[in-house]
Amino acid sequence: MSSDLSIEIGGVTVPPASRQQIELPVARLPTQTMLSLPVIAINGAREGPTLWLSAAIHGDEINGVEIIRQVLQQILPQELTGTLIAVPIVNVFGFIEQSRYLPDRRDLNRSFPGSARGSLAARLAHLFVREIVNRSTHGIDLHTASDGRANLPQIRANLSDGETYRCAKAFGAPMTIHSTTRDGSLRQAATNIGIPVLLYEAGEALRFDADAISVGVEGVMGVMATLGMYPMAKKRSPNPFLKSYKTQWVRSPRSGILLLDVELGQQVTKKQKLGSIVDAFGTTNVKVLAPTDGAIVGLTKNPLVNQGDGIVHIAQLETESDSNTHSNGDIE
Repeated sequence: MSSDLSIEIGGVTVPPASRQQIELPVARLPTQTMLSLPVIAINGAREGPTLWLSAAIHGDEINGVEIIRQVLQQILPQELTGTLIAVPIVNVFGFIEQSRYLPDRRDLNRSFPGSARGSLAARLAHLFVREIVNRSTHGIDLHTASDGRANLPQIRANLSDGETYRCAKAFGAPMTIHSTTRDGSLRQAATNIGIPVLLYEAGEALRFDADAISVGVEGVMGVMATLGMYPMAKKRSPNPFLKSYKTQWVRSPRSGILLLDVELGQQVTKKQKLGSIVDAFGTTNVKVLAPTDGAIVGLTKNPLVNQGDGIVHIAQLETESDSNTHSNGDIE
């Protein structure tokens, strides 16, 4: 076994067939306590791809933290081909405060590729790109819906790229959505240097969702198997590859109390009733209708809505043979 297969992260050398936790210093709190970026590096016994896993870029999106923990429990370094770099808590500041944002209210996922001399968000983004992204060949970034919303387990990715498409199919989420990158996002920064990235969205903020976690763990292991990094522990049951090249948020026609008639994953038809907007006085009852056929991939969990709020997210389904691509306005 050659020492040439060793990797180095943050000045720490990880030999072949070994696992190591590395702390990358980020910044001090006003109390002078140092906060670090925790990284778990598993270097395999044989040369191969380098896959990063990241979660909690938004500090209140915690399903991915548990997904990474469960994946790490399954990986034996001596059976791994290539390298797995796991960062379960990217936004350590937001994670501690149970907040989406950094202390200065910046969104870390709008701050990539970052800067060594910029804001706290820019510096953290720069550190992640330098130490993690630049050492990787593939990436999976784990998210949930934002506060007050829930997402069906889904992959968002550039399906026009062959390698990204291959990894998306291997993940096997209930829904796969073609999605262009957002300015300043981690996915954009990695894509710009030629690294295929999957973005997994599932569940809601500050909640563990057992199904979302299970799908995520199985999906990560499926990608690793397809990349030749690690064998699947058990054979997966085949599922149809549902994909979408266009999604649409249905917005509330007026303010009031939302009574939904649909749930995540449900397929709906155009003009089907999705729910009603009522008021507390019994004088208002406005139907909300589906503007298109599709599947429900996201919805609000807050029944109190204002006019114009996004309340139901519908993905239009396309078959495996469809080749048209369209951009959409998803949030990462």
